[in-house]
Amino acid sequence: MVEAPIKHRSALNNWRDKLLDRLEPPSGPMADLQAISRNQLESLPAPDCSQEDWRFCDLAPIAEIEPRQIFSLIKPAAPVVTNQVTRVVIGADQDPLAGVVLPEGLTLLNETELKQSLGNNSNLATSKGHWPLELNQAIAPRVIGLRVRGKVEETLELVCDAGNNRGVIAVHVLLILEEKSKLELLQVQLSAGANLTSVVVEVQLQKGAQLQHGLLALGHPQSALLAHLSVDQEPTSELCQASVCQGWGVMRHEPHLNQLDGGAHTELRALQLVNSNQLADTHSCVRFNGPEGALDQLHKAVAAGNGRSVFNGVVQVPREAQRTNAAQLSRSLLLSDRARIDTKPELKIVADDVKCAHGATVSRLQQDALFYLQSRGIAPPQAAQLLLRAFCDEVICMLPPAAHAWQPLARLLDAV
Repeated sequence: MVEAPIKHRSALNNWRDKLLDRLEPPSGPMADLQAISRNQLESLPAPDCSQEDWRFCDLAPIAEIEPRQIFSLIKPAAPVVTNQVTRVVIGADQDPLAGVVLPEGLTLLNETELKQSLGNNSNLATSKGHWPLELNQAIAPRVIGLRVRGKVEETLELVCDAGNNRGVIAVHVLLILEEKSKLELLQVQLSAGANLTSVVVEVQLQKGAQLQHGLLALGHPQSALLAHLSVDQEPTSELCQASVCQGWGVMRHEPHLNQLDGGAHTELRALQLVNSNQLADTHSCVRFNGPEGALDQLHKAVAAGNGRSVFNGVVQVPREAQRTNAAQLSRSLLLSDRARIDTKPELKIVADDVKCAHGATVSRLQQDALFYLQSRGIAPPQAAQLLLRAFCDEVICMLPPAAHAWQPLARLLDAV
């Protein structure tokens, strides 16, 4: 009798098994979801480069991170909070909202509401078996669940600093914005060591709701970030989302948005910087399920050293999404002969009455612009810095105003 060959197990699958073995039993509002996702994750192969969606994104370095959950975090070195900002510091071993006075218009979701709403986002429902999502739901100790009524005058700032801890931390956020409500949300994700941060944000935007969401993610060459944003938009709702990511050894950002019945407005802005041997991969997906929806998307990348930047932007316009107006543009800068940029704008259009456009450019700093600045007495390094600053600032200025206290532009320019 010939024995069946033993299937090769990747290092990442072995890492997953060790992590699952060390987890505490499921508990709290996340218990049911934790149990389901742990069972799913146990038999779910880790993504690899043989899969189309992961062709340029190798998660193998995550297997070098210690497979254990982080239970305590240092208090981040954060700028002083102004009167217009409510800061919530996320720690793995405590309730981040304990002792926090929420501004008027923000209330906590109770346990019943959490169980009813958690994981019911349409994008998440179609993402069952998605490895980063199942990983987050398997290990997140709690969920930050908030309801928004009316206009919230203060910016909500969620800060998570993994520091130089070794291990994995998972953050899960659920936001329900009621009709005609308005919120500014700034997420700050930091790391200074060999750890993995997993972030999932679920958002429900009801009719007329407005959300300005910013993600500022500053990592370390030995750290990894898996970030997933899932948004359901009802008609007349508005979403402005801007992300700025830099410094992570491996970074995967997945904004998935669904205009449930059309008639909504979505604005996406993204900037990712890579240097040394870093990898940054953004996979976005926007689906229109009704007429007269709008999308304005700009993705920017800067690649230096041996860094690699990846962008795949999918826009789905089925037959029922007539009179959709969608524009997508990818612009990338190569600062090194060894760096690599892969970009793939992807429009899937079935409707015949639409206005859709996409484009992609990859270039170096413009020599005529450099020459002009040098002719005005500006030294070559400073001239290049000015052009790079202008390139990045177009996205950074779209972050909520509270982000300026973190000096994102200065941090990015220092890293290139």
